[in-house]
Amino acid sequence: MATNSAPAGNPVPANDRPTDSPPPPTSPPAGSPPAALEATPIQQDYSYDDTNVDDEGIDSTSIDSSTASLTESVYAYRKLHGRPYKKTSTTEYWAPVDETQNEGLDIIHNVLLMALDNKLFEAPLNNDPGEVLDVGTGTGIWAIDFADQHPMAVVTGTDISPIQPTWVPPNCRFVIEDCLLEWTWPLAHFDYVHLRCLYGSIPDWEELYTKAFRHLKPGGWLEDMEMDLKIQSDHVSIPDDHVFNKWAELFYTAGDRIGRSFRIANHHTMRDLMIKVGFVDVTERMIKVPLHGWPEDPHQKQMGLLGQLGLDQSLDGFGTFMLTQIHGWEPAEAVVFINAMRKQSRRASYKPWYWSTVVYGRKPLDTA
Repeated sequence: MATNSAPAGNPVPANDRPTDSPPPPTSPPAGSPPAALEATPIQQDYSYDDTNVDDEGIDSTSIDSSTASLTESVYAYRKLHGRPYKKTSTTEYWAPVDETQNEGLDIIHNVLLMALDNKLFEAPLNNDPGEVLDVGTGTGIWAIDFADQHPMAVVTGTDISPIQPTWVPPNCRFVIEDCLLEWTWPLAHFDYVHLRCLYGSIPDWEELYTKAFRHLKPGGWLEDMEMDLKIQSDHVSIPDDHVFNKWAELFYTAGDRIGRSFRIANHHTMRDLMIKVGFVDVTERMIKVPLHGWPEDPHQKQMGLLGQLGLDQSLDGFGTFMLTQIHGWEPAEAVVFINAMRKQSRRASYKPWYWSTVVYGRKPLDTA
């Protein structure tokens, strides 16, 4: 990893990093898995009572805005209906950047952690993964947890917003960098690149995967985990005009309008693009993630309850920008629709769930 004098945890502008030559490639883990598709089922408990979930929060901290190494533009936000939204030269991010939304992100992190059976990743990494890059790190919680679990790894989280905590493990750091611009890291530098929940933010996923491919060492792994926005049910029939379907379709079409797809988790798109870019041993796993505590399995029940909490926490932030700025709705219309979505999503009798898709692939050893 390139060195810098800033303390661990403080974001470092990308242009402050030296561009040293990449280290020699390492070998991939033995027994690389074949490509496979696994759909994880949900065990249902039909005796579950239809009750709402009380709203709670998970504490999250934001980084010190007086950090001397950052320019004022890093902290430039615009207000929309009283909440701050980040805007860069490439992106006007569709979700707000404030404590309420950050708490929701941390809750969703724990839901996805449980969806992976309490694991941070699926790829078959070496015990010592070396250089690790977490693109779009958000609050930094994944990068911090990974650094704690792998003290010999060097973990770097990048994001366009400095919302990460200051106190982090000594092997973890955060850098302000826009993944849509050219990456300033050396080529063939990372052993593992991690992406998660970037839907609605990327204009060209093939280009993003290509950047990861170039900056991975031969034998290194790329992993991406994305969620579908459509809430479904195996228990009741959800009509086409239901708010669940309207919500998903509004996000799909809004993403199409701004050229940043919300459909990335659908139709094996991630898997097919990784193969197209050149990754091998590409493996896809589709996971049914429940909402509410209706599953019979205790692990899935807790995951569903936590998922409902995270959805409740995040709905306003998820919907406001897309409905008012992209679809042109009046703020009052957006509030009514978001409240309708919240009311219906709290109906545990639907036994609702949504897809979360994780795909990982390896850069071939014979690739520069």
